[in-house]
Amino acid sequence: MEIGLDLGTSSVIAALCDAGVPRAEARRALHSASPMPYASEQDPEAWWQAARAVLAEVLEPLSDAERRAVTAIGLSGQMHGAVLLDSAGAVLRPAMLWNDGRAHAECTALRAAVPEIGTIAGVPPLPGFTAPKLMWLARHEPQNHARIAHILLPKDYLGFRLHGTYATDPSDAAGTLWYDQKARRWSEQLCAASDTGPDWLPQVLDGHEVAGQIRPALAAELGLQPSVKIVTGGGDAATGAVAVGAVEDGTGQISLGTSGQLLLAGTRYQPNPGAYVHAFAHTLPDRWYQMAAMLNGARPLAWFAGIAGAEIGPLLAEAATVPEARVPLFLPYLTGERSPHGDPHIRGGFFGLEDSTSRAAMMRAVVEAVAFCFADAVESFGSAAEGLAPLPALGGGAQSDALLQAVSDASGLQLFRPDGATFGPSLGAAKLAALAVGALSRSDLARRPEALRIFAPAASEPMLERLQNWRALYAALKPLAAPH
Repeated sequence: MEIGLDLGTSSVIAALCDAGVPRAEARRALHSASPMPYASEQDPEAWWQAARAVLAEVLEPLSDAERRAVTAIGLSGQMHGAVLLDSAGAVLRPAMLWNDGRAHAECTALRAAVPEIGTIAGVPPLPGFTAPKLMWLARHEPQNHARIAHILLPKDYLGFRLHGTYATDPSDAAGTLWYDQKARRWSEQLCAASDTGPDWLPQVLDGHEVAGQIRPALAAELGLQPSVKIVTGGGDAATGAVAVGAVEDGTGQISLGTSGQLLLAGTRYQPNPGAYVHAFAHTLPDRWYQMAAMLNGARPLAWFAGIAGAEIGPLLAEAATVPEARVPLFLPYLTGERSPHGDPHIRGGFFGLEDSTSRAAMMRAVVEAVAFCFADAVESFGSAAEGLAPLPALGGGAQSDALLQAVSDASGLQLFRPDGATFGPSLGAAKLAALAVGALSRSDLARRPEALRIFAPAASEPMLERLQNWRALYAALKPLAAPH
């Protein structure tokens, strides 16, 4: 058996699998802090304690013999976060996350220093990426910047605690703005332009390669063999793709977690920086993917449900009863937006509220806004998004029929809910672990999951009209949100 360990933004998940088939799952919630405007941080020690807890929970029902059958743990995690360590491996400060927007001025400087960066790194500079964060730290926290000896991505910090070495994979390296995507190596030019020592960066191993063996004390704590391999894994976009077989030309997926993603895999590096479509190395060798990444996936639904004091499920049921004519518009940009706008300053808001507007109508507006983001994503891809086979949908938001149907209607994509959709990146990490120990083959990773339900587009004229009004609303409000 293998375990996939996924460090998400809202939770840490462990999936126990048998040759890539899920058997059990455990979760622990995480919380973020925002100590200043634009900031989003988490404590790496909280990640580690949550990881230990979910590993213990998923293993607890197993007999001693079954625990001895666990051969590998694969890693997955939120991308772009900056985990800074000193020479002793101690964490210097809370990790700055993928949705941290403080480094927007540094992005302008980085673009000016390396005008061709979008082609080298696969996307233009955006504040959520790791390199601009280091520039921000050099300016605002020079005492911490001066002590940096190692930089890790979030999942790789868990790897360090599991096996004791510094390693990452191509897909997580891809999301830093330090990685030469086509050459698949760290770029000294991009490091030099972003106040980053190349020797701070970890070695890059393919996602199915073994980074090390489990620390003996942890193996004893969990009742595992000391020979358990820790497999490098990938960023959550890439491991989610592995989970549903999106590793070859013509395959893809959408993800509706805290963030939203439309990903198309392939065998060639195809940068498209003008549309803020990310062109990244996949976690497997000789594979890349293009991805529209929206900072606000299903998160706005949970946010509004909390504001309304309601559970998401019942509130979605209420929203389904609202006539289209009474639905306001909502901009879902609670933490800015990446694809297709590259705009860290825009924020969320409702327009068209009346004294008769109900929370159900507002929830329907939130659902449509998330769907409209995917319509923008499809437009960013252009002809590459035409004629696609039905795409699997992953993440917590993929459990909502209403949301998947709205995304299909607005984007024109055929979607399906796959068997095992709730596992997503944790399942992909387990499959990479299984590949590492010979329990699966590369061809096994290309298998597509069974469709539990298919969603075909059937957009109404009022919805398409609201899509155009929604786009106009963003254009009208953009100047108000820009810094002055």
